[in-house]
Amino acid sequence: MLRFIIASIYVGLALILSLPVWLVLQVVGLFSEQAKERATLAIARPALSVIVFIAGTDVTFIGLENANCKEPALYVSNHRSFFDVIIPGTKQREPLCFIAKKEFGRVPILNLWMKNLHCLFLDRKDLKQGLKVVLSAIHYLKDGRSVYICPEGTRNRTDELLLPFKEGSLKIAAKSGCPIIPMAITGSDEVFEKQFPKLRKAKVIVRYGKPFYAADLDKENQKFLGAYTADIIRGMLLENEKLISDGTASR
Repeated sequence: MLRFIIASIYVGLALILSLPVWLVLQVVGLFSEQAKERATLAIARPALSVIVFIAGTDVTFIGLENANCKEPALYVSNHRSFFDVIIPGTKQREPLCFIAKKEFGRVPILNLWMKNLHCLFLDRKDLKQGLKVVLSAIHYLKDGRSVYICPEGTRNRTDELLLPFKEGSLKIAAKSGCPIIPMAITGSDEVFEKQFPKLRKAKVIVRYGKPFYAADLDKENQKFLGAYTADIIRGMLLENEKLISDGTASR
């Protein structure tokens, strides 16, 4: 419980004390939106790293070089924990838009920083609004920003490796022509969700797969791009679990 209390105090103070910096960045954005985004990332990375440190999380990144494909990409990840965004965020170097549930858009101050990165807030019950989010994500990719999505649609609380992917979310890649970078995150729910509200030391593996393009697939896999991507991530998750069970995962 002590870790949770320390992390909560840190997040609260960091958000409050960040307001003057946020205001300065709004002025910067009047002259250069790109400079504002990059400055926001430069601030977010160490801030997220402190949260991971407080939680005592031992993280292994595998295939991180696949994330440096030198063009905007659609990052597609499984989803079991709030840490599925926090941990990869410590390594993010390029502008990246997260698609998050609408509730995050109501969190004071945090929502301001998320908007600095052009994050999109999704109402999962509103199909019309969901279509607008998809169209906005396509626009961001064509404008040079990568996009991070979790196509399961919600956190997976089951014993299954993956929940079925929402096929519509993968249309972002099909329509924009961007590469898809599959991600498999294992152990993130051991940090927080499985013993809420406590934070516990845990071993987490974040594996980045090789980028691929929807246009390079046959017609059947293009039609069911979500299922195709889910199969890749499922295999990556099994590799992660083997590393953890063998005790061979290293920092």
